Amino acid sequence: MTIANPCPDPPAYRVNCAVITVSDTRNEETDKSGKYIRQSLVNAGHQVSSYFIVKDEPDLIRDRLQSLADIPDLEVVICNGGTGIAPRDTTYDAIAALLEKTLPGFGEMFRYLSWQEVGSRAIASRAVSGIYKGKLIFSLPGSSNAVKLAIEQLILPEMIHLVRQMKGLH
Repeated sequence: MTIANPCPDPPAYRVNCAVITVSDTRNEETDKSGKYIRQSLVNAGHQVSSYFIVKDEPDLIRDRLQSLADIPDLEVVICNGGTGIAPRDTTYDAIAALLEKTLPGFGEMFRYLSWQEVGSRAIASRAVSGIYKGKLIFSLPGSSNAVKLAIEQLILPEMIHLVRQMKGLH
């Protein structure tokens, strides 16, 4: 179902993004989800100024987010991986503790859309979004299908609007 956007975003607005893949096993060659995120952002006219692969360790995840928060022109950080409930899945816990404002609707919509694809297994997702030090943070599962769903159906359609709201431009 397509819903008309009552307040279209300025077409020339280019968002500066960082991408973090959280994984104990992936490298740049095997990181299909990170590559998809980066390519989708660039194809949509946005900039990817930073890309990192970080081990699934809460301190490493927090340290990376804290260092990215110090980059003045960075607006969005998209993380993928580590959002499940396995013992090594710590991304949600690391990020949720940092968020100053949350966007509960992101996780809710993500799980709803996931449910349409994978059924009740969607309840295991801890996808989350919010604001940390003036940066819009999205945290997605690491699976390629989940990343594609979040990027295409939620993040790209709303990212400019959310960034502009965060900056007080709407």
